[in-house]
Amino acid sequence: MSPSSYPQGEVLPPREGTDAYGAQGNVGPVERTQSRGRNLLSAPATYILVGINVAVFVWMVLHGVSPKEPTTNQLLQYGATNPDYILGGQWWRLLTAIFVHVGLIHIATNMWCLWNLGLLGEPLLGPFGLAAVYVLTGVAGNLLSLAINVIFREHESVGAGASGAVFGIAGILIVLLSNHKLPIPWTELKRLRRSVMQFAGLNLVIGLATVFTNIIRIDNFAHLGGFLSGLAMGVPLVPRMTSGRVRYLRRQKFTFAVSTFLLALFGYWISNLK
Repeated sequence: MSPSSYPQGEVLPPREGTDAYGAQGNVGPVERTQSRGRNLLSAPATYILVGINVAVFVWMVLHGVSPKEPTTNQLLQYGATNPDYILGGQWWRLLTAIFVHVGLIHIATNMWCLWNLGLLGEPLLGPFGLAAVYVLTGVAGNLLSLAINVIFREHESVGAGASGAVFGIAGILIVLLSNHKLPIPWTELKRLRRSVMQFAGLNLVIGLATVFTNIIRIDNFAHLGGFLSGLAMGVPLVPRMTSGRVRYLRRQKFTFAVSTFLLALFGYWISNLK
């Protein structure tokens, strides 16, 4: 996500080590898996999310948007966030913005991260779970960014990108990979978890560093909001990860429903700040 009249932002991909588990098939409520390689059937939600993001970017370019430096007006036309637009009633921008990107480098970097983390996370969450986490944490990041912009009267801020959702997936993975009951050697779980933590930590530091430069503008609050919401959603899921598919999916639906309700309350609170 990236604010200001010069929107831009990116996150670095996780270390190569994160690919190992991502190549496995969907395990539903975390059952023993067999390696199937990287293909659409092994991680459908990951590829669908990447495909939607790429399709939106291609659609924008085909309709005259610069693939290198799109203007803020062009980004707003295709669903980027802006405090005045959102508080004026266009709350759908909180969702559409997570599929809009600020140039080729921005989308390429975010999709590389989403692909890696998605292949790692989808066996633990399932297709429905991964898609829900992407949407909910992306919206959570946009809401936190919106709240900060409203509080500090940054009404010209324009933001777009999937990085808040990417941080959200990283956050929930850090929690889920702490489950000792998973049918994966603990040394491997620790390695994967450490890799995701390094990815998140490094990119949060990079984002903070951009505060002191004019080279690139990154919406750190969108990243932070996505990351924290991912951590929070992971906590109630851990006890049900190995209790059977039905119970795990039931806990997922309950968790995501409560998260949606809390985000709606947060949005209502923000709407009364102006």
